[in-house]
Amino acid sequence: MTPSLWAWSKSSMFELRRRFFIESARFLPGLPEGHPCRRLHGHSFEIVLVLRGEITNPGIGWVYDFHEIDAVAGPILKELDHRVLNELPGLENPTSENLCVHLYRKLEPRLPLIHQIIVRETRDTECRYPIRNAAESASPRESP
Repeated sequence: MTPSLWAWSKSSMFELRRRFFIESARFLPGLPEGHPCRRLHGHSFEIVLVLRGEITNPGIGWVYDFHEIDAVAGPILKELDHRVLNELPGLENPTSENLCVHLYRKLEPRLPLIHQIIVRETRDTECRYPIRNAAESASPRESP
C-alpha cells in the first residue's frame, strides 16, 4: 500500500462481507398444524458473514484474509449443507433467528472481527444477528 493511502486508511473502519450458500431442509415444530413451515421443506440459504476492522498492517493492506475466513467458516457451514437442520444439536428448532445465533456462537471465537451474521432463506427474507444499533436493522438489502 502506498504511504499516502496508508495514512488515509489506517484510521478508517472497513466492512468485509463473505457470502456462502448452503442447501438445507428443516421443519419448524413450534408452528401450528397446517402452517407450511411446520412441514419438512428446503431452502437455498445465503449466509453472509460481516466483519469490521481497520487495516493494521500497511505491508499487506487488508483488514482480514478472505482465505482465512473461508478456512474458518467452510467446515462449520459444511456441517449444515445438505442436511436436515433439526437433526443437528442446538438446531432442533432451526428458525432463521436460531441459525444466526448458532453460527455466530461458532464463528465468533475464531473470527474476532465478526460483526454480524445474515441468513437469507429466500431472496426476499433475511435475519441479522446481532443488531447493535437501530441503523443496522434499518439497512436496505444489499444487491447481490
